[in-house]
Amino acid sequence: MGKNKRILKNAVAILCAATLMFSALIGCKKEGNSQSNGSESNDKGPFKITIMLPTFTADTMNPESPALKALEEYTNTDIEFIWVPNASYNDKMNVTMASSDLPMMMYVPNKSSSIINAVKAGGFWEIGPYLKNYKNLSKANEIILYNTSIEGKVYGIYRGRPLGRNGIIIRKDWLEALNMEAPKTMDDFYNMLVAFRDKDPDKNGQNDTYGMIVTKFSGPFFNMSVWNGAPNKWGIDENGKLYPEHMAPEYMETLKLFKKMYDEKLINQDFAVMDSAKWEEPFINNKAGVIIDVLDRGRRLSEKFEDMGTNQTVEVVGTIEGPKGRRSLPTSGYAGFFMFPKSSIKDEATLDKVLTFVDKTNDEEALNIITNGVEGRHYRKLDGYIEKIDDPNIPDNELADFQQLLTGVNEDNKALGVKTTPMRQKVDDLMKENEDYVVANPAEPFISETYSKRGPQLDAIIEDAMVKYIVGQIDEAGYQAELDLWLRSGGQQYIDEINAEYAKAQANRSN
Repeated sequence: MGKNKRILKNAVAILCAATLMFSALIGCKKEGNSQSNGSESNDKGPFKITIMLPTFTADTMNPESPALKALEEYTNTDIEFIWVPNASYNDKMNVTMASSDLPMMMYVPNKSSSIINAVKAGGFWEIGPYLKNYKNLSKANEIILYNTSIEGKVYGIYRGRPLGRNGIIIRKDWLEALNMEAPKTMDDFYNMLVAFRDKDPDKNGQNDTYGMIVTKFSGPFFNMSVWNGAPNKWGIDENGKLYPEHMAPEYMETLKLFKKMYDEKLINQDFAVMDSAKWEEPFINNKAGVIIDVLDRGRRLSEKFEDMGTNQTVEVVGTIEGPKGRRSLPTSGYAGFFMFPKSSIKDEATLDKVLTFVDKTNDEEALNIITNGVEGRHYRKLDGYIEKIDDPNIPDNELADFQQLLTGVNEDNKALGVKTTPMRQKVDDLMKENEDYVVANPAEPFISETYSKRGPQLDAIIEDAMVKYIVGQIDEAGYQAELDLWLRSGGQQYIDEINAEYAKAQANRSN
């Protein structure tokens, strides 16, 4: 896995979790149901559980949905969903934070100061020590658990997303026209950009192409920086202290490489002002042949070319070899998480029932119900795949927002899916492969008060300095002066606070 992966393994043990505390009696509740708590646990019949989730539809899930009934039967539960419109979810969460009438299981979009304060006040169950007791929850990804943690402890079950989602998207027809293979090393990558600039890859007889499209979004730079050996957001020095990525020598080397690419017109000269909404246009219009972004974009572009009926094709690459081997910039790996308030879960016995429910939702049968609904009503099986049943007499709200319940902590278990395409399969395989090379951010769980207040200002100093250096408005000494300004403007306090949180998490780990 490499040094960074080992750093991650050590950091992961710190495992902190975070989440929100809220809940309101807003949304669609099952008529006649009252919220259960620890004292209301019923061993004789289905276990009653209340769950707060965001909704993205006006017509929320029908409490009598056959799919919901099937999940209740499978898990032996009586589920009461409290649906809150996604646009107002944070507001509702904060409004109801002080309520004593909380659901037993709450979706939390992110770690906020109010959630962290609620955790510190003892408002949520620390679930980390219990996960090993469940067949699916015990397989939760340690990197993602660490990313959601609070002060070295896990309080939430994440809603998983691919960690290894980033990669390289290339015009495959251009590679073939130039008799080239997809890059395997950083030198290959650079040489490919040169060839796309110089060798008329679209064969129109004109010198009108360049290598890679870059926009105001700085993701391509940070992907390349990690390839080049720099840390992901924060590194750990020889004394065990955290330092920001822009202080790493490999970061500076990547900045020099980006400047070289700009000077040689291997990237678009308007990158600093180019809207990321227009990212794909030069790729589609035969102007440039490379995008560094999430691999999903490569799949979408491939499908778009097929719909257009052109000869344009797409290649996708997960990561490439750099000075320190193959390395990949990960996502955070989650889209919110579920937390478990102590005010509604009074004892360990009730917590066990709630966690058992979450565990069972990760069984393949439950995943299939949540994802696809009921066989014969919502889908039919075809040779190991499914075909959705399009019946206008079946209301959409039978499955509306049901997938908001998915956690995906056991990646080995899958719901039945529609028949895949070679490109979709390749993207899925690459995202999984990338997980072996992801470079963890050891400071991912930590929150700095200074950064909470001055984050946009601090980020702007670094981003402006990057652009100025790349386009030649400042030299290396000028860039260093901007880093000194960053330190004086709150950067040093930011570093100190992150290190204090890191030390606290390490202390909690050893206790």
